[in-house]
Amino acid sequence: MWPERVDVFGVSLSVTIIYTWFAMVILVCVALLLRFTVLRHFEELPGGAQNMLETIVETVGKYTGDLAHGTGEFLCSYILTIIVLMMASAFLELFRLRPPTADITMTFSLAFMTFIMINGYGIKKKGVIGRLRTLASPTPAVFLFRLIAELAIPVSMACRLFGNMLGGMIVVDLLYMALGSNAVGIPSVAGLYFNVAHPMMQTFIFVTLTLTFINEAIE
Repeated sequence: MWPERVDVFGVSLSVTIIYTWFAMVILVCVALLLRFTVLRHFEELPGGAQNMLETIVETVGKYTGDLAHGTGEFLCSYILTIIVLMMASAFLELFRLRPPTADITMTFSLAFMTFIMINGYGIKKKGVIGRLRTLASPTPAVFLFRLIAELAIPVSMACRLFGNMLGGMIVVDLLYMALGSNAVGIPSVAGLYFNVAHPMMQTFIFVTLTLTFINEAIE
């Protein structure tokens, strides 16, 4: 249920923090590599890596714009960052490391950021008073219930992501335990689903919910 803790220079840290830092270091190195190779030699007619990068950015940008109208380029950058971080965290399990997204503290942090973005965009679009009026719509009698529902958003999103990621990790571990020395082939095939396809689906759901809630806050 809870990740292990290790001592780093006398400081007790959760492996979630260490693995998240590890994923971030890899992503920063990849970003720097792309910055000084692909981005330095951008061409008008893209090809190869440039074409792939432009396709990814355009796809995420279009999806963000379709679900959350008029939010600008910053939200697209944030969503793309969340996608890359969540997928990098999931891929760590391919090396038998516990993915950070299988820790409730990590998923709640991501969900809390979504909560901040929802209210941030809502206040930016309508102001504080306008945002409060939204919660009191269509009648002030529902204000308390709408407020509770808003506060429940990060909790529900965190628990949904945590439960699915932890469940996938447990299934793969049980396969290894059940097969023992015969654990050849089957855990690898299952791992491709639970460590690649399954995290991609959960990332898509998390992103979709984030954009949907933000759109509700600004419309």
